Amino acid sequence: MVDPSSGVEKNSVTFSSLGLSDPLVKAVAEQQYTTPYPIQKEAIPPILRGKDILGIAKTGSGKTASFVLPILELFHRTKTVGGRYASVLVLVPTRELAGQVAGVFQELGVHLFPKVKTVAVYGGVSINPQMQAVYGADIIVATPGRLLDLLDQNALRLSDVEILVLDEADKMLELGFADEMDRIFDLLPKKRQTILFSATLGDAIQHINATLLRSPTKIEVVEEATNLDLIEQIAYKTEPERKGPLLRYLIKTGQMKQVLVFVSSTRTADNLVVKLNKNGIQAAAIHGQKGQNIRTDVLHQFKAGKLTVLVATDLLARGIDIQLLPYVINFELPRSPKDYVHRIGRTGRAEATGKAISLITPDDQHHFKIIQKKMGKRVEQIDTAELDLHGY
Repeated sequence: MVDPSSGVEKNSVTFSSLGLSDPLVKAVAEQQYTTPYPIQKEAIPPILRGKDILGIAKTGSGKTASFVLPILELFHRTKTVGGRYASVLVLVPTRELAGQVAGVFQELGVHLFPKVKTVAVYGGVSINPQMQAVYGADIIVATPGRLLDLLDQNALRLSDVEILVLDEADKMLELGFADEMDRIFDLLPKKRQTILFSATLGDAIQHINATLLRSPTKIEVVEEATNLDLIEQIAYKTEPERKGPLLRYLIKTGQMKQVLVFVSSTRTADNLVVKLNKNGIQAAAIHGQKGQNIRTDVLHQFKAGKLTVLVATDLLARGIDIQLLPYVINFELPRSPKDYVHRIGRTGRAEATGKAISLITPDDQHHFKIIQKKMGKRVEQIDTAELDLHGY
C-alpha cells in the first residue's frame, strides 16, 4: 500500500521511523533523499541509543549521513550547544573529505534550533583562522595532523568529546596517520561513544576495534556488485603515444560533460591538463601538491558543471563525491583491482547509470586481465589502431 503524500509504501522504513525529528526529516527531503540507504537503516538507531559502531562501507554507500543525522538528532534532543569545547570529533584522512563532511553537517542541520556549529580544520591553509573558528564549535571535523597542531597551540581541548567518529579509518592508516591517531586517542575521555567507518577490515582496523570500541554494533554494507551492474564498462586498446589524442577524441566526439579522469601521478595529471586546455577542453587537476584553496575551487567548479574534465590521483579519490557523475576514465590503470572498482564507483550511483572507460596499452593487458578476473566481469576491448586521431 502506498501513501500518496509520500510516494512510498506505508510499511517501508522512513527517516522519521528511524527516530529523526521533523527539522532533520525536512532537511533530508530538501537534499532529495527519498528513502534511507541500507547503512543508514542499520546505523542510525544504534547510534541514537549510544552504541559504538564498527561499520564497513565504501564511499558512496550513504555512510556520511548515517552518522551525521543521528549526531544532529542528539544535539536537537539535548539542546546542549555552544559549549567552549566541541563534544563531537570527526577524524578524516583528507582535506577534501573534511570539507565535504562538515558541509553535510551544515546542510542537514539547517533547520535545527539552536544552531549546531560545525568547523572543518585541515592543513594546507593558515592555522590562525582555524584557531579562532574552533572556539565554541560543537562539532569539529579534522585531519589528524592539523588537529594536533591546534592542540599544541592550546586552541582547543578534547576533554569534552562525547562522540568520536573515525571516517575512512583504513585510509588514515594508509596515509601514515597511525602515530597521530594514537596521540589523539590518548587525549580523549575514556567514557565516550566511538563510531568507526572503514572501507576494509584489515588487521590495523581490528586492532583499533579491540582497543577503542566497546561491544560495537557491526555493520557491513557491500555495494560493489550493485554499482558494477549500473556501470557500463568499456576499454580501448591503444599505444602509449596515442593515449592523449585518444582521450581528447573520446571527450570531443562523445560530447562528454563532467568527466573524471584518473592518473597515477601528479606529474601526469598536470601534463594532461595542459594538453586538454590547449586543445579546447576545459580541465583542471586536483592532487596533493595543489594548494587547498585551489583544490576547493576546482572541485566546486567541477561539481557545478563549469569544468568539463577533472584529472585526479587516487590519493584524493575518496574526497570526490558527486551525484550523477556520467563518466570516469582511467587514463592509467591503478595498482590494485580494489582501487579500480573504487575509481569506477564514482559513477553509477544513486540508481543512475554511468560509463567507465579505460585506455589500455600492450603493457597494461596482463594487469587488466587480473582486474577483470578479480571483479568477476569481462570488459569489452575496442581496437583503435585504425582510428584517425589527426587533429586531436
